[in-house]
Amino acid sequence: MKTAMESIKEMVDVNTVIGDAVETPDGSVIIPVSRVGLGFAAGGSEFGDVKEADLPFGGGSGAGVSVQPVGFLVVGHDAVRLLPVSNSAIYDRLIDLVPRLVDKVQGVLAAGNGGGNGSMQQMLARQQQLEQQVADLQRQLQQRTMSPS
Repeated sequence: MKTAMESIKEMVDVNTVIGDAVETPDGSVIIPVSRVGLGFAAGGSEFGDVKEADLPFGGGSGAGVSVQPVGFLVVGHDAVRLLPVSNSAIYDRLIDLVPRLVDKVQGVLAAGNGGGNGSMQQMLARQQQLEQQVADLQRQLQQRTMSPS
């Protein structure tokens, strides 16, 4: 049992859960994140008459380790994001995009209130761009939910 536990300890360390960081040319740092599952079992038995001094012994042990990637932690210049690997990542992506979408809409509205030449045209063009982005995201979401897992 001691040997099995030492082997498991060597396999599963912090570098298995949080991988080595990789720096990209633009200065961002990407860190892989995994989920580690572990199972261990041991058992034994003695055979023969209880009164005998030298009883034969039978035993065994076993272990299993599962490592699943969860995602990548991206540390950029202005934000820290988790890019999940799972199929439900599109939902997380949509939630991440909502604040940016609101900021863009507010920027368009602020530009429209400026009263400058062509501000109404710029606002309408920007609205069309935003509607196209929302339609693209909806299409991606439908494709992800309809595709087999």
